[in-house]
Amino acid sequence: MATLPSASERVRAALAERAVSVDIIEFPESTRTAVEAARAVGAAVGQIVKSLLFLADGRPVLVLASGANRVDLGKLARAAGAATVEKASAETTRSVTGFSIGGVPPVGHRTPVPVFLDEALLDHPLVYAAAGTPHAVFGVDPHVLVRATGGLVVDLAEARHEP
Repeated sequence: MATLPSASERVRAALAERAVSVDIIEFPESTRTAVEAARAVGAAVGQIVKSLLFLADGRPVLVLASGANRVDLGKLARAAGAATVEKASAETTRSVTGFSIGGVPPVGHRTPVPVFLDEALLDHPLVYAAAGTPHAVFGVDPHVLVRATGGLVVDLAEARHEP
């Protein structure tokens, strides 16, 4: 009986289909949060790609946000042409993407979903995204990530209010 490919192998295959070759780095410690991932790879939190599933008028959309930013739901709603946007549950995220929160990659999902990329990711020459598990990441040029996902680059960052 054939074994199913691992989550990281599915991500590598999805990237290869898009002519993107990456080194997937697996860590013994968690890379589930942006802070944990940044610490593991020795990068700034802003270089970490948070893959977050939202429901825009009930339709799933994926946001690739900079780890340094919170997603502005109003900006996302406008970009997605939706009246309402809400964060998808862990169960919905797993059902739609095939991956658990903390390991959701930008590609290789069970169901194709529209992708929106936080323009702040383009401020870095290299960003790190989850590779299918909460212990694996890969580095990629953010412009290559835009091409690989077919995503729309938009300003999605919540405004920061200084005290």
